[in-house]
Amino acid sequence: MAPPLSRRSLLQAAALAGTTSAVSLAATGRASAAVEAPSAAAAAAAAPAAWTVQPFALGDVALRPGIFATKRQLMLDHGRGYDVNRLLQVFRANAGLATGGAVAPGGWEGLDGEANGNLRGHYTGHFLSMLSQAYASTGDQLYADKIATMVGALDQVREALGRDPRILSVSGRFGTAQENVRGSYQYVDLPSAVLGGASAITLSAWVKPTHNADWTRVFDFGTNTTRYLYLAARNAGGVPRFAITTGGPGGEQGLNGTAALPLNRWSHLAVTIGGGTGTLYVNGTAVATNTSMTLNPAALGTLTNNWLGRSNFSGDPVFAGAFDEFNVWSRALTAAEITALQSNRASATSAGRGNLASYDFSETAGGTFADASGRGLTATLRRTWGGPSHPGFLAAYPETQFIELESMTSGDYTRVWAPYYTAHKILKGLLDAHLATDDARALDLASGMCDWMYSRLSKLPDATLQRMWGIFSSGEFGGIVETIVDLHTITGKAEHLALARLFDLDRLIDACAANTDILDGLHANQHIPIFTGYVRLYDATGEARYLTAAKNFWGMVVPHRMYGMGGTSTGEFWKARGVVAGTISDTNAETCCAHNLLKLSRMLFFHDQDPKYMDYYERALYNQVLGSKQDKADAEKPLTTYFIGLKPGHVRDYTPKQGTTCCEGTGLESATKYQDSVYFRKADGSALYVNLYSPSTLTWSEKGVTVTQTTDFPREQGSTLTIGGGSASFELKLRVPSWAAGGFKVTVNGSAVSGTPSAGSYVTVSRTWRAGDAVRVTLPFRLRVEKALDDPSLQTLFYGPINLVGRNSATDYLQLGLYRNAALSGDLLPSLTPVTGKPLHYTLNGTEFAPFFEGTEDPTHAYFRRSEPRVVFGNSDSGVANPAKSDGTTLLDEIWAGAPFGDKDALVSRVRSTVTAWVAAGLLSQSDGATVVRTAEQATYVP
Repeated sequence: MAPPLSRRSLLQAAALAGTTSAVSLAATGRASAAVEAPSAAAAAAAAPAAWTVQPFALGDVALRPGIFATKRQLMLDHGRGYDVNRLLQVFRANAGLATGGAVAPGGWEGLDGEANGNLRGHYTGHFLSMLSQAYASTGDQLYADKIATMVGALDQVREALGRDPRILSVSGRFGTAQENVRGSYQYVDLPSAVLGGASAITLSAWVKPTHNADWTRVFDFGTNTTRYLYLAARNAGGVPRFAITTGGPGGEQGLNGTAALPLNRWSHLAVTIGGGTGTLYVNGTAVATNTSMTLNPAALGTLTNNWLGRSNFSGDPVFAGAFDEFNVWSRALTAAEITALQSNRASATSAGRGNLASYDFSETAGGTFADASGRGLTATLRRTWGGPSHPGFLAAYPETQFIELESMTSGDYTRVWAPYYTAHKILKGLLDAHLATDDARALDLASGMCDWMYSRLSKLPDATLQRMWGIFSSGEFGGIVETIVDLHTITGKAEHLALARLFDLDRLIDACAANTDILDGLHANQHIPIFTGYVRLYDATGEARYLTAAKNFWGMVVPHRMYGMGGTSTGEFWKARGVVAGTISDTNAETCCAHNLLKLSRMLFFHDQDPKYMDYYERALYNQVLGSKQDKADAEKPLTTYFIGLKPGHVRDYTPKQGTTCCEGTGLESATKYQDSVYFRKADGSALYVNLYSPSTLTWSEKGVTVTQTTDFPREQGSTLTIGGGSASFELKLRVPSWAAGGFKVTVNGSAVSGTPSAGSYVTVSRTWRAGDAVRVTLPFRLRVEKALDDPSLQTLFYGPINLVGRNSATDYLQLGLYRNAALSGDLLPSLTPVTGKPLHYTLNGTEFAPFFEGTEDPTHAYFRRSEPRVVFGNSDSGVANPAKSDGTTLLDEIWAGAPFGDKDALVSRVRSTVTAWVAAGLLSQSDGATVVRTAEQATYVP
């Protein structure tokens, strides 16, 4: 029976626990929400039965000074200082709410970012998760306050999206004005009688543009893109343009201004048509006249679309800015009358109010504008995408991307960019916020999002879903399945579990369950987080194919598509299995991939305590993930990588693309949860797993003890664990890394623990622990190489768990030899020279090698070309060329494959036997063989 949990642990366990709800299976095999789900309390009571080990909450593990704490502090400071109203800007704008002058972050989180800003909202979700993790880890109220601000604002956004738009009143030219916030998709809809069939006309408006997009309309009256008249604040040349036509763009009769309208300042625009002459006025001055204007409103007839701020051309942007007084007269005003409008409302001039329409935008509430012309032509504020959003919908853009995805057959991120991926980030941020702060609003928002998704997706045929989820980029949905299942454990809604199953990508699941590798050509990060969700679906349903598929998938990536530092993908995609050297480029190892592979490895370990999962976790965490964060403070950006190129001389870019990318989002999260897998506990409380050697303190409240790790690992080759608190009986399981091939030792209170630890396993120490007990773990490092699977001569250096990279501006692979002073143990480190005062830094052939985890902007060489041209032992050069077999294996490779050697005699014996075999095979001459043996006998070796 699992030990009791505290209230906060209960809430956090809810997101980790999975319960098997009673659900029925429809004919398609998908879950349908047919029966009552269990209560939230029941769902939150226990972790999934399938988890034989469980994690601790972030707040239970405190980081102590070390490389993780230093990196984390940079991100904590960034989170403390960043104004979250900037993140909320795109959400508030989409809902037509005041943005308070906040400036959106830009990049992918702004309207001007890549693919028209179609991914905006994702980064806000990441940031909310980061704040939640920061608060859970530190208890600093400032993070909780920021969370509350964001959740409160998103609650207001959802409410606004779920109703008709309302007037956003701001200071106008004379009184009040109506603001169309950029990104709101709002416009003013006028009745069809507004132009009155007039043969002469004046249209007058005060506008205050806030953005310089071309072809935004002040007004556009038309039926389609053939018959219309419009006034654009900017044409393609950046100046105002009026046009009227009955034959589309090619038949336009127009008037062009001479200068751009200033931003954030009021400008008056007027157009007059009468007697075949049209005139465009800007701020009272006639800037264009056309004496051959044969068209007028009467020629257009009755028009269907009569809009302020919106174009009849669907690709044109909506006007961003404010409208003040708008008047329409059935005559051409004189120049003097136009001049008078510059300093007075129309009603105070000789022209009077427009007799066809007159709106002064004095309203401060509601969604309509009164017409003061006497014709009663009430105008209505509307959104381009129609009526209110469906219940529960929450995003920084309209529902249109979700709708269009359902009919797409191929990806086009300029139209639809992964809307369910973005929904996942927001959903996860809200769930994390609820778990960290108990904010019921966050839970309600998250639950509402899932209700909305279920109402939409459950109506689609299975074939449509399969097509959608298989579309590159547009159909990407990230880790949404995991988060939905986590939410289901709290809400207990059967619809939520049914929703999670609607994201089944059967082709992928079935192939991986059958251990058929179909990853070649797939987008890596589109697929990695899917499998973490499928493991959670296994937890919730017991359906074995989910777990089997996830395990097999992991094995297709690690090690077959993995680079030394733990990353995967090139240009975001996977290539053929086993191709590593053939994929080296400037766009390797998308950082999101490492983030999500860590999550999957962790999740699989909960089910199967195979040490390979934690070996990978250590590799990727201590190298790519740490190295993806620059060692520098910045208030504006998180300074994390997108790609980490492995091409020789690559310089890491910590401000990638346009900013606020997916990898900067996962970077926010990675840097605030470094401690999440240092310790796990067995589900029945009988054992504590120490997975990582990291300075930290665990508070295991159920046992009434603390465990403090004191270490400077990886700069120190060992760690001391000290028990505090009371006494408790449990097994202490200490991970023996796969690289710890020899010398791994454990002592308890100074006494050695018996047994011979095996690399890639766990050592178990079972006893009743008491306060003051000290466990010392010794983990000797050795320098070794790892070879690219498809080119053994292309190698990367590791010292213990740490990948060492050369700092050199050369753009060709460095040619390096390592056997010349190799130790009897097989350690290659003696061939390198330590750099004084810089732990884990070494030089070789004039190049400095440094830990991958250091976040610098030095040009680096992660891989080098191995070159051992002559046989050398203990720095003694035999002068004999180092021969090689047809597969590339050299004589020295075969000799040193026998390491470690107990003493010099053992090494020399290996040399003799190997030389004898190579001479017999005709790979080495008798005389050269004798020289090699003699050199080995005369050389002096490091132990």
